[in-house]
Amino acid sequence: MKGDLPYEVTRVKSWEAFLGLITDSPHRNWAFRGQRDASLPLFSALSRYLLTYKIAPRAWPDQEERILRIFKRKAVHFLDHVPARDDDFQWLALMQDHGAPTRLLDFTWSPYVAAFFALHNATDEAAIWAVNPFEISKVRQLGSDQSIDLRNMDPEPPGNYRSYYLPGKIPFVWMGEPYAMNRRLIAQSGTFVLPGVLDQPIERILQQYPNPKETLIKFLLPVEKIRDKGMRELYRMNITQATLFPDLDGLARSLAYELEFHWAYDPRKASRDEDRV
Repeated sequence: MKGDLPYEVTRVKSWEAFLGLITDSPHRNWAFRGQRDASLPLFSALSRYLLTYKIAPRAWPDQEERILRIFKRKAVHFLDHVPARDDDFQWLALMQDHGAPTRLLDFTWSPYVAAFFALHNATDEAAIWAVNPFEISKVRQLGSDQSIDLRNMDPEPPGNYRSYYLPGKIPFVWMGEPYAMNRRLIAQSGTFVLPGVLDQPIERILQQYPNPKETLIKFLLPVEKIRDKGMRELYRMNITQATLFPDLDGLARSLAYELEFHWAYDPRKASRDEDRV
């Protein structure tokens, strides 16, 4: 399988093996994304929506701009701080935070946070994707005939998002955060990956980069071997829905895992277990 893919794939056999891969490793400066379903490609929520409901590709730029405009006009009634009207990246981060379909993909600088998002609702095989920001940032050439300069493609400066992203013409990836980070982004040590096109998953875009196997890695996490211990250890680290989403919604969602955990006994056995660790 590895030989057929432009990125490395590593199947993790235990929680201890996962810790070995991320501790003092070559991936320590990478960013991570946890997915409960390992079979899913790295598409943004916006891409998935447009593809699932068969929106005509020629309409994508106008429709993406439309929902951004609608959010700007209506969200002001719910915000204590209103971003500048032309700060599209800040508005997109707010949309992402509140569940709107955007082209932003959530990543985190913490492999532990990524492991939580991969495992907490997983039932089969989960995945953690890792991207190398250094390799992404140094790209100047795509293929043999297209030159880009990612320093000019930062989505925060006024007009850049509409110039480089909405048209959907250049298959590139940009990584970073808006200048003003919201509470959830801070709590999750979050960052974003933004694709320049919506019809290709991130792994296919990065396949065109000069060193794809040094740019993207996929860790496969078999749930039956990793989830129980991994979730318990993450809980002990205080990595929960309540801490990653520091609001009432996060607190409420965190109660699901409390059904699996008790300090005095193993709820799966419904009896005290003196050997439980």
